[in-house]
Amino acid sequence: MSTRTAVRNFRRISVFAIFIAITGMGFTWKAVTKTAEQPSIDVPLAGNTWKTSNGKMGGVVSDDGIVNWTDQQAAFQTYIRCPKPAKLDVWLKLSVPTGKSQLEVSGPGKSLKIDVEGSSAKEYYTGTWLITDTGYLSFKLKGLSKTGDKFADVSSLRIQGANVQDINFVKNNEGNFFHWGRRGPSVHLNYVMPEDLEAEWFYNEVTVPAGNDVVGSYFMANGFGEGYFGMQVNSATERRILFSVWSPFTTDDPAKIPDLQKIRLLAKGENVHAGEFGNEGSGGQSYLKYSWKAGLTYKFLLRGCPDGENHTTYTAYFKDPEKNAWMLIASFSRPDTRTYLKRLHSFLENFIPEQGNKEKKVEFANQWVRSPAGKWTALNQAKFTGDNTARKGFRMDYGGGSDQDSFYLRNCGFFNDYTPLNRVFEISSSSVAPEINIQDLPK
Repeated sequence: MSTRTAVRNFRRISVFAIFIAITGMGFTWKAVTKTAEQPSIDVPLAGNTWKTSNGKMGGVVSDDGIVNWTDQQAAFQTYIRCPKPAKLDVWLKLSVPTGKSQLEVSGPGKSLKIDVEGSSAKEYYTGTWLITDTGYLSFKLKGLSKTGDKFADVSSLRIQGANVQDINFVKNNEGNFFHWGRRGPSVHLNYVMPEDLEAEWFYNEVTVPAGNDVVGSYFMANGFGEGYFGMQVNSATERRILFSVWSPFTTDDPAKIPDLQKIRLLAKGENVHAGEFGNEGSGGQSYLKYSWKAGLTYKFLLRGCPDGENHTTYTAYFKDPEKNAWMLIASFSRPDTRTYLKRLHSFLENFIPEQGNKEKKVEFANQWVRSPAGKWTALNQAKFTGDNTARKGFRMDYGGGSDQDSFYLRNCGFFNDYTPLNRVFEISSSSVAPEINIQDLPK
């Protein structure tokens, strides 16, 4: 045996001896295995994204996500809610119709640039994001440069990590949820009435705190089983007092309502527009263009009275504190209805999807009902509820509660201190009934 061969054999024996010694000391030899891939979710931009400016610059959020993105000034923000801290890997799914683009992705704690190209949709990795807090967070997408007509068509975010199934976002478009999700959660106060009480009149006071009169908001004061009455911000230059009554005939197209099932206008106030409405049920609608102001308190009075001939008459009055006089909005007759006011409630909603990322708040106070015999009863309890967007957990930026002598509602804006649904709140009851001379109200 040569010296070289002897050395090789010695090394083999030595390595084997060391292995035997190690295993004899209690250690085990294990093969390195690849860890299981973390679960992932796809966040559709169509239901969870807003353009950071509502201008007409090129780029919109459609049911397909971000499309027609031509303007460098247009940026987009996508929101999700993480219920616990997490480490997330994130991909963007997109295509570039022509040329190449460079995009900037900003999220919690950092920003990065990615180069994208190709007319077929594919995913681009944006890195690992450490989420150190709970609640809402956002990813902002900005276009830096492009050689083609558009920056990109962006459809979704893929997010991977532990417990991603607990993240809140608008998951799909079943039931047109991309539309409703971007509008944001609607929230309600359902006033608790004694079971044996017949309510012919319902009185409520509404205050929108300064800065909360966001375009697209409906601050609904006097809701009832067959309609609703409140005030809206319709545009930057127009506000309305709105009163509507649903037809008993179920349809979203008012033209399909049989004549005997139509809501009939009995009277309306000066400068009040009256007609029909559809798309969310159908019926009779009236509104007064009126420049109400945030920070002031407005009074709403509603009457519901059966006429003895299988109809109920609903009449709405509005009082402006600056004029100190009740105004008639409208009076409608509803067929196949024999009831006083039922299911009294207030609600807060946003009716413009592009405004669903802006927070709103409204306060309701001094709720009273009056019986046909003329007795006033204060309502001091209300159950807090939400629409399907809230109940499904698609959006959780909603809130409600009480503050001594008033109830309040909040929605939209992606705040984190949400209020669990179905809680009952209570306020201090006022001992002084509204001073209203019913006989002097406008006819």
